Amino acid sequence: MLELLRISSFSFRDLIDIALVAFISYRFLLLMKGTRGMQMTLGIIAMFMFFWITRYYNLAAIEWLLSNILTYIFFAIIVLYQTELRMILTRIGVFSIWGGRNRAHMNDGVDEIVQAASTLASRKIGGLIVVEREVGLRNYAESGIALDAAISYSLLVTIFCPNTPLHDGATIVKKNRIVAAGCFLPLSTGPHLSQELGTRHRAGIGVTEDTDAVAVIISEETGTISLAIGGKITRSLSGDDLRNALRTTHTARRRNDFEEPRQIAREDQESV
Repeated sequence: MLELLRISSFSFRDLIDIALVAFISYRFLLLMKGTRGMQMTLGIIAMFMFFWITRYYNLAAIEWLLSNILTYIFFAIIVLYQTELRMILTRIGVFSIWGGRNRAHMNDGVDEIVQAASTLASRKIGGLIVVEREVGLRNYAESGIALDAAISYSLLVTIFCPNTPLHDGATIVKKNRIVAAGCFLPLSTGPHLSQELGTRHRAGIGVTEDTDAVAVIISEETGTISLAIGGKITRSLSGDDLRNALRTTHTARRRNDFEEPRQIAREDQESV
């Protein structure tokens, strides 16, 4: 770094190079914000700073120990950051070649989902509806029962009817069609999640951590409706809140495509 600062000639190309590095680092930190990756990043930075201090003060034993540990740091990063790296590549992949984002459209299906969610909530019947956006959910859909049916209020309520084979799984919706039901989703392991959240809620949050999908969750215990986006959950929504949130999610372009989707309903959130 000191040698770099001693360079006498500083061109406009160097300025662009530094600006790009700063931009990429800033976006990376934004993606890490609120995740376990941020704490791991701070821990790794602390290790490198401690290693520099040991070299500066010639602490041979500690320097030898840290140098052997840091030799394998890049392999450790791949293991420790596998979830975050997958999330970053997924966010990058939703852009088209020309820089725009492929948008998933959903119009009439919103009313069907809201009506079904309201009915299930009033009857205290649990449900989990996952709406696919840019990132495909085929691997999750293949774990359930393929339907490929037009989305409708009656079908959604029937799927989550108690004592049926598909009741406990997730239903995946894509472009106004129900792709599959009874699907298995990854559970969120976020340390800051409320203990009140059960398996259904954790599954809804988990799928939004790995993808850009939207999860509508109906609690069987309390009869409340929740919405999970970008690894964050907004709870106790009314039918109108859910309708507005779903329509905004699918029609409004976000202010910044690399940032986590902002919450568009009430401020009752649990951050992952």
